[in-house]
Amino acid sequence: MTLVMGVLNVTPDSFSDGGRWASTEAAVRHAVDLHASGADLIDVGGESTRPGADRVTPQVEQDRVLPVISELRRLGIMTSVDTLNSQTAERAADAGVDIINDVSGGLADPGMAAVVARTGLTYIAMHWRGHARTMDTLADYDDVVATVVAELTERVAVLEAAGVARSQIVLDPGLGFSKDAEQNWQVFAHLDAFAPLGLPVMVGASRKRFLAGVLPEDAVILDRDLATAVLSVLAAQAGAWAVRVHDVSGTRTALNVLARVDSARIGS
Repeated sequence: MTLVMGVLNVTPDSFSDGGRWASTEAAVRHAVDLHASGADLIDVGGESTRPGADRVTPQVEQDRVLPVISELRRLGIMTSVDTLNSQTAERAADAGVDIINDVSGGLADPGMAAVVARTGLTYIAMHWRGHARTMDTLADYDDVVATVVAELTERVAVLEAAGVARSQIVLDPGLGFSKDAEQNWQVFAHLDAFAPLGLPVMVGASRKRFLAGVLPEDAVILDRDLATAVLSVLAAQAGAWAVRVHDVSGTRTALNVLARVDSARIGS
């Protein structure tokens, strides 16, 4: 069964919902709502990685996410921390986080692999080529699918050499990061290309810019949720370990429909 990871941006500048959950109280309330809507875990982030976003200090990031993680831990809700910083990852581990979700796959902070190895937590390593301010200039590929697979394979080797157990690693093909719209569609359409690596795959397509191409010109960001739910079903059919989404309710409903169809097919 594909897990649903609910997005919780505890930031003032996220591309889709910046500022709505910037306080600890609002963030926890939203996380509880996401959990009630069907999220298996909540991905808590304190630094926006939208194109062009400015970096924040680890301390600012920690001030945003650690109280939320601690409270969700108290409530028995599974969490991941969305961070590029090893210090934040380590402090989140101390606060009871279940998963480290690093959009840089360990490239942004050389200390991340050691933290992952030491904590033993599940680690989501995303395909990444550069920070938010420069990533749109780095979408240069001869064969985007083969290159993403090769670069993630290299990251896995580096992580294992640093002491991270292979069983800890989940891969994320990095939709929306250092890829143009057509490259994103190509990577998604070939999720099966990651199967030979033998590792779980998490798909994060929610509300990404490339979805605008299937919508009317006057569509707003929230209109991308239906397209996200459709991609979530397709990702589940491709064997994805998890999908990371903003609209948990819509995606959960879509995955429930898929489960009923699969069940009826098996039972017929």
